[in-house]
Amino acid sequence: MSFINFKIKTTGQTVFMDISSQVKRIVADAGLREGICLVYIPHTTCGVTINEAADPDVQRDMLMELNRIVPFQDGYAHAEGNSAAHIKTSMMGPSVSIPVHDGRLTLGTWQGIYLTEFDGPRNRSVFVQLIPSA
Repeated sequence: MSFINFKIKTTGQTVFMDISSQVKRIVADAGLREGICLVYIPHTTCGVTINEAADPDVQRDMLMELNRIVPFQDGYAHAEGNSAAHIKTSMMGPSVSIPVHDGRLTLGTWQGIYLTEFDGPRNRSVFVQLIPSA
């Protein structure tokens, strides 16, 4: 099993950052042929998702709707002032699992892996655990 982490500096308060190339490189460098790639974000205001990677308007639309559904200011009790970021992160989730087959992530044609920042800009960690098939 391989465990790798890397850092990312997010560029705005709410952004989707494509981390597909970094994760693909980790899988290739490890030489994993068959198994599972787990991508985990160890933060409470930043998550990860898999979605459309061909058209950047999809990420813009997703952020627009998330911000509409969970506004930044809405009478939240949390004193730190970032409750909206916590809620959005719970909606996205902290991890994704991607099967690896024949040495490659089995992402669909249009899919990409996105770190979802909701309380940035910040320095974030991404943990990647590679689990070989038995």
